[in-house]
Amino acid sequence: MKICPTCGANIADDNAPFCSNCGYSFTGAPAYTAPAADPYDHTAEFDPRDISDNKVYSMIVYLMGVVGIIIAMLAAAKSPYTDFHVRQSLKLSICEILIGIAMLLLAWTIIVPIAGAIAFLVIMVIRVICFFQICNGQAKEPAIVRNLGFLK
Repeated sequence: MKICPTCGANIADDNAPFCSNCGYSFTGAPAYTAPAADPYDHTAEFDPRDISDNKVYSMIVYLMGVVGIIIAMLAAAKSPYTDFHVRQSLKLSICEILIGIAMLLLAWTIIVPIAGAIAFLVIMVIRVICFFQICNGQAKEPAIVRNLGFLK
């Protein structure tokens, strides 16, 4: 029976690589630690006053698409929080345009229009998720388009 040098717990298995109580590594390998913060959450980078003042303009961006982007850019031009959401919505809009072009070019096939319709639904769900994140005052990069390199 092993005794953990960190917490003093009795370990029944002599071959156990980690302490089941505190996670101490008997093999010298680092124990698993959870990441400190979500790398796609940028909420802390923005002023809370900016978030509360421009929350509605940021919501419009996801609800109205390109028209909402134009409205937000004109109404809240100096808001970094709104600019962040304009960039994220632009990514989604560009993806929608590219999917639409692919659907038009390959409309003679059956599978591409069906896959395109499913992709449009997925983007719509992402827009709804982003809308509710704004309701909570968050600034998270949307899934699927967060790894696209343009509009950082």
